Amino acid sequence: MAHMPDLVFKELNAKGTAFRVLFVALAGLFLIGLGAAFYMEHSGHWVTGMTNQVVWGMPHVFAVFLIVAASGALNVASISSVFGKSVYKPAAPLSALLALALLAGGLAVLVLDLGRPDRLIVAMTHFNFKSIFAANIILYTGFFAIVLVYLWFMMDRKLKYKSSGPGTFAFIWRLVLTTGTGSIFGFLVAREAYSSAVMAPLFIAMSLAFGTAIFILVLLAVCVIDKRPLGDVLTERLRVLLAVFVATTAYLALVQHVTAAYWAGRVDVVSFILLNGGVYTFLFWGVQMGLGTIFPLALTLVPRLRSHATLAFASVLVVLGGLAQVYVIIIGGQAWPLTLFPGYEVESSFFDGVVQSYSPSFPEILLGIGGFALALLIVAFGMAILRFLPTSLADADIDPHAKKRLLETEEAGEPA
Repeated sequence: MAHMPDLVFKELNAKGTAFRVLFVALAGLFLIGLGAAFYMEHSGHWVTGMTNQVVWGMPHVFAVFLIVAASGALNVASISSVFGKSVYKPAAPLSALLALALLAGGLAVLVLDLGRPDRLIVAMTHFNFKSIFAANIILYTGFFAIVLVYLWFMMDRKLKYKSSGPGTFAFIWRLVLTTGTGSIFGFLVAREAYSSAVMAPLFIAMSLAFGTAIFILVLLAVCVIDKRPLGDVLTERLRVLLAVFVATTAYLALVQHVTAAYWAGRVDVVSFILLNGGVYTFLFWGVQMGLGTIFPLALTLVPRLRSHATLAFASVLVVLGGLAQVYVIIIGGQAWPLTLFPGYEVESSFFDGVVQSYSPSFPEILLGIGGFALALLIVAFGMAILRFLPTSLADADIDPHAKKRLLETEEAGEPA
């Protein structure tokens, strides 16, 4: 049995010009996001695009996207520890760091969008165990604790050979966490576009696709900025994973709508999203299914298009498609009017039976971007002070079989 070559892990070169420029840019975006949050809290709810009907706006889109992606960013670490795939082990610590950072960024946006962030203390000290929101607070804090322990095992020389136990626990916990996030919408029976048992598996698939895409982008960026060799062994496996997860997400999204259309009472809301919903229909077919699904699948599955550049481009498209998907789920679901009395027509002066309009304000978008910036700042700072990634991810360095083939080729006198 071939053994994994010894790898040298090293911090990022924080003194390099590229790193400093990136760090300053991310810090600037994060501060702008904080400023936007302060402006919205100081001025009041009216400066946002949200209304009494659409109460979850663009910040919630970013927050849910980051929280869901945090679970999927742990894919590489889970595959290495739980499923014993040694090729993924060199990138496993970075995977865990990115998962923690994305969750921190998502929760930061969520807290700053509450209007009264100090009310979070109430949610942390008074639990209603019948509420899925209370359950999610436990899942989020538990995720931080479990992944930190898992990361400690992976990076400690004496404990890294025993990381499969914490890794398995983290793998199960992140599935439960994503199930809880999807269940927030699946349990809301008042919203016809939400209430569905398909929401839980759909959000798990979304997490796998979004987290893998962001991990690929971070990995490629780190290797370019710090000039670390990156071979095709790892990236080819990530390419296949991304294609599978994207296809699964698209399939479950379609299943969700087909299932809803089977119920007579939900035909109208399905038609609203898929056929005559204006911006929501465009985002679903044009961005989510088009840019976020078909194009990435072509870039990852067509042999002639395979390269690190196309893999990065496909990952960017998956992120954009994911944001569109979360937007359609959250905003589109609220835009469709509530059915207060099924089987009856309701008319009043309070927008009953009227499709609600929503236009995200600039401060809302800046707050969401600030959450992304915070997550990437945590990753950059962590990699600058601790050794999360080896100096080389070349094929011969991370794959014993590739190294063996290279040695055999050299002994035969053939060019490498």
